[in-house]
Amino acid sequence: MVTKGDSRAMATELNLEGLDIAPGVVETMVHLAASEVEGVACVESSSLGKLSKSAKSIEVALDDDGSFTVSLHLTAEYGRPLRQLAAAVQTAVSDALKSQTGRAASQVDVFIDSITFPEQ
Repeated sequence: MVTKGDSRAMATELNLEGLDIAPGVVETMVHLAASEVEGVACVESSSLGKLSKSAKSIEVALDDDGSFTVSLHLTAEYGRPLRQLAAAVQTAVSDALKSQTGRAASQVDVFIDSITFPEQ
């Protein structure tokens, strides 16, 4: 595992064998992969956003070894087993990054900030 102190934020473009990718593109990949997991209501920093306008729902860093470290905040649907939901999101994000960039994620941290309830 890589700790946050060992990684650097993706402030500039990511170069993958001659192809430059903006950090926002990688964040979009993470967002879409997490959003497609059954039980994820939305990917956002709902509770953090109220406290800090600068809080981001997705943070991606590139480690010295070329792998990604990802942190994301989401809202879960009520009734879903949270541990299994987080594990499914980790797998989906990891698989998406590997298949689309060719680089693995060494760490995917999932924060469940809130739960939505079905409308009656």
